[in-house]
Amino acid sequence: MNICLVGYGAIAEKHMEAFREMPELYPAYLVGRREEPTKRFAARWGFPRWTLSLDEALADPSIDAVVITSPNHVHAQQAERSLRAGKHVLVEIPLALSLHDCERVVRVSREQNRRLMIAHTMRYFPAIREIHRRVQAGELHIYHFVGEFTMVRRENVTAAGQARSWTDNLLWHHGAHMVDIILWITGSSEADVFCRFGSEHPTQGVMDLSLSMAMPGGQIATLAQSYYSCQFRWRLTFIAEETTLEFDMGELHEADGTVIVPRHSIVDLRDQNREFVEAIREGRDPAITGKDVMPAMRLLHRAQESADSLRHAEPE
Repeated sequence: MNICLVGYGAIAEKHMEAFREMPELYPAYLVGRREEPTKRFAARWGFPRWTLSLDEALADPSIDAVVITSPNHVHAQQAERSLRAGKHVLVEIPLALSLHDCERVVRVSREQNRRLMIAHTMRYFPAIREIHRRVQAGELHIYHFVGEFTMVRRENVTAAGQARSWTDNLLWHHGAHMVDIILWITGSSEADVFCRFGSEHPTQGVMDLSLSMAMPGGQIATLAQSYYSCQFRWRLTFIAEETTLEFDMGELHEADGTVIVPRHSIVDLRDQNREFVEAIREGRDPAITGKDVMPAMRLLHRAQESADSLRHAEPE
């Protein structure tokens, strides 16, 4: 199976580490935005061809699938172009930065009869899967989700410390992880939502937000996110009738610190990417389709509307 990778950042490296363990995968084409880093990445991972033009790569009939790891704001249009070119697509979270764009890409995937998988990687964390299992088995009845996600983004640089030419989106990117998981675990497709944006950077946009959810089953969620932190932190506490459990950077433990699921890398993409490849080979939908993530996208849309309405109502 020949793949085209779009992007050469930190998450692109993790995708290639995962694909490296699949001998049936061949890295055929790399698409980048700047010549020098594209050439370096292609040489490092054995891509025989690279280009700065997505259309050039898509015109190659030997390409079976496209893996999109580019900046958030181009995910939707690149996914749509790839699907219309007859390619299967694995696209990094978020699928898009608007509900309208999400709906369009999902519709195109069905019209073209191509596999579309969204990298909602948190669903593959062993710790989160154990929570999901317990809830589905009736062993855990959650009252409250308390989430915290913070990153060091006071300067707009990459994980390697190099200046970035694009800005991230706190709500639609990192908020999508938490919102999707809460809906997935509770089995909800709807929720009441309230969102408020905090500080804004003059060039990077929203840097802090607070988001709350109320599910039809009575569960509530309280999420706090910030790009102004001095440390990377990813936590989700599950306050349940039976116990209180905490997901902390890939580990699941009891309130007293007893480890239930040992720490697992949050950038281990092997199981996720293997599912994408197997779905193509077997001619079936992958585990996380565009349709599957639409409930989270609709809720993010309402969260955006909620935050915008508050911001516009504030006196200047």
